[in-house]
Amino acid sequence: MSVENATKNFEENKAKYESEYSDDNFWNKIKDVFQRAGIKVIYQSLKLYYAYKREETPIMAKTTIIGALGYFIAPIDVILDVTPVVGYSDDLAVLATALVVVAVHIDANVKKNAENKLSEWFGDYDKKELQ
Repeated sequence: MSVENATKNFEENKAKYESEYSDDNFWNKIKDVFQRAGIKVIYQSLKLYYAYKREETPIMAKTTIIGALGYFIAPIDVILDVTPVVGYSDDLAVLATALVVVAVHIDANVKKNAENKLSEWFGDYDKKELQ
């Protein structure tokens, strides 16, 4: 999926998925899928989550983040999450698009919080897997 298509898809579905987001829904989804989704999807979602939690992040960026995380949390996706290998590719595209939109709010502290959580869940991991 190209970034342009992902952006269009994200914009069309943002309002639809905002209602899916809550802290509890986010952490429940992460706990449910973190091994199947893979470290890259989890890292992207954690960066968005921690950027959302920053007081300095403006409401427009937080709205984008909630839309993306709501899509990730939602039980219905463009590509079903149970589909082997590609099941989380649509989630990753939406998360990546949101990260591009809010990139200026992803500071070193946000990345460090996300990496610490990954270490807690995955143990030692190769940071190349995050790229």
